[in-house]
Amino acid sequence: MMETMLDIKALEGQYSSGIYAKRDLVITRGSGALLYDEQGSEYIDCVGGQGTANVGHCQPTVIAAIQEQIQKLMICPEMFHNPTRAQFQARLCGLVPGMQRAYLCNSGTEAVEAAIKFARYSTGRPGIVAAMRGFHGRTLGSLSATWNKKYRDGFEPLVPGFSHVPYDNLEKLQEAVNDSTAAVLLEVVQGEGGVYPGSAEFLQGAQEICRQRGALLIIDEVQTGFGRTGQMFAFQHHGLQPDLVAMGKSIAAGIPMGAVLLGERVTQLSPGVHGSTFGGNPVACAAGLAVLDLLEGQQLPQRAARLGKALMDEIAALNLPAVREVRGKGLMIGIETRGKVAGLLGALAEKGVLALPAGLTVIRLLPPLVISGEQLQTVKQALIEVLSA
Repeated sequence: MMETMLDIKALEGQYSSGIYAKRDLVITRGSGALLYDEQGSEYIDCVGGQGTANVGHCQPTVIAAIQEQIQKLMICPEMFHNPTRAQFQARLCGLVPGMQRAYLCNSGTEAVEAAIKFARYSTGRPGIVAAMRGFHGRTLGSLSATWNKKYRDGFEPLVPGFSHVPYDNLEKLQEAVNDSTAAVLLEVVQGEGGVYPGSAEFLQGAQEICRQRGALLIIDEVQTGFGRTGQMFAFQHHGLQPDLVAMGKSIAAGIPMGAVLLGERVTQLSPGVHGSTFGGNPVACAAGLAVLDLLEGQQLPQRAARLGKALMDEIAALNLPAVREVRGKGLMIGIETRGKVAGLLGALAEKGVLALPAGLTVIRLLPPLVISGEQLQTVKQALIEVLSA
């Protein structure tokens, strides 16, 4: 017998770790850009699995690829060759000119951890320069690169060798990078930090500083990758050639997966330098191949660019008194308000729209890239009503 909503909430309340702030919803299924609760109520999903559902929920071709692979082989450590993994690694590297190798893992934070290790190994240097407001994950290395004090409290001392500079401040970055710097680690659009796009001048300048001083440039595409911002990867908006690219979230449509692309300035890695039991498992690789087919075949990055710009322009043009600024790239949208957004998120849910915060005063929208124009108009109308109330 299916548990009631109360039973499910009580069960999770009793046995869950307690580290997640729960919303008063029990989500039981999804399709495309829609989610449904246990009573069958429908929601337009602008949480998008925190940026994981780029190709939509329960996408049929992804499900078919997973089912086909899972009946053949579920796990195959990288000590053995595997055709599905080989194809996926080749496809990943082919997305970015100059990327010669790919390391596969299970999440974005693992990808950032690996990129940090590879940068230190490759350069023989300890220092990692990251940005204020940046978010790179919660394991100890990635947490050391993450700026916000609320994530760091209770876990210090963290990994030594990390420093932070103001985002989009090239002068401060110039001062921070020296001959002990292994890498500069940046997001092209800061997600958790408030949806702040970096300027071309800053990002291109960061790359040039790294080249001049023998440091590597790590770009964190965990949230921005796979079409989210209107290009396959956000760094492609600015013609960058990073040395390491960390990715995760939407890479396999919700199957846990992460990856690091390694460029030509990264030293050849020796066997045993790093590893992952589940990394590169055939099921995740099959899902990843299906995701790439969808992104390219349906031109979802280009669609995200078009729909996102239209929505941001339309909301900005309303000049709503409650809105301080609308910013973002593609379908990664931040609406900064003049007050806290917690209550606004609840009001949006009541109107059938699920959204995220990015800090205390920013509503963040990360809808699946397959969201329809009609669904986006419904989102816009709900935002107008809530922000005008």
